[in-house]
Amino acid sequence: MSTATCESSTPAVVIELRPSAQELWQRYHKGADTNTENQLVEQYLPLVSAIMGRLAMTLPDHVDHDDLRSAGLIGLLQALRNYDPTCGSSFETYARVRIRGAMLDELRRMDWVPRSVHEKARRIQDVMGQLEQKLGHTPTDAQMAKAMNLSPSDYSELLDEVRPAAFVCLDAVSTHEEGDGGSLYEVVASTAENDPVEQTSQRELKHVIFERLKDLPEIQRKVLALYYGEDMHLREIAEVFGLTESRICQIHSQAILSIRAYIQRFEAGLTKRPNSVKAA
Repeated sequence: MSTATCESSTPAVVIELRPSAQELWQRYHKGADTNTENQLVEQYLPLVSAIMGRLAMTLPDHVDHDDLRSAGLIGLLQALRNYDPTCGSSFETYARVRIRGAMLDELRRMDWVPRSVHEKARRIQDVMGQLEQKLGHTPTDAQMAKAMNLSPSDYSELLDEVRPAAFVCLDAVSTHEEGDGGSLYEVVASTAENDPVEQTSQRELKHVIFERLKDLPEIQRKVLALYYGEDMHLREIAEVFGLTESRICQIHSQAILSIRAYIQRFEAGLTKRPNSVKAA
């Protein structure tokens, strides 16, 4: 009696390798087809999530995160279509600025920060500028509280209150709430605009900011470097310094308001032009 042997055939598993970012860019530069563009968007989607996560910590509950994410996706798409690989900066650097800018534009459209908060932030900024001009150095928390006729605890609460405004200060126009000027975040990120006049203006503003950074207290410089340079979350920065996240927020707010106060005095002609600006 013969036994028929039935061999089961296992279907071959086809593993489709995803093209690398470099391969996708090469395709995109040859011909910007929709499929390649969609693949590039998917490749850099984590940038949108990362920037969204960093902004979310400053947002009140009523802000629609879906609208903000959609704005970030539009910013990413615009970055893909406008990026010039010969500009000298990486796409990630360029895209971060455009994504963040699109989200901030959406936030400004929502008008989510009450006018009273902006006014309190400007008040701190004005007092900080006046004190620094008088003292010759960045004022301490105690000096700020005294100048504003507040107790140390009340001044600390005020810093917490203006935190939403302070977190978008680096992205706002230098001394105005509205206008056509470039943002400080874009200046620091160096997006390499082609307009010579714009380049000169941004170069000058960058030098002014860097000059201000030199004179900030060490902990403020480090917090800004970790937050904007290393893309660390405030919780992670707090762990580095062994402080609370709330305290790191306050340090960040003071640093940003100090930078804005310095720029305001510079534009009013109340501070000397940095040597690097004179030589430019």
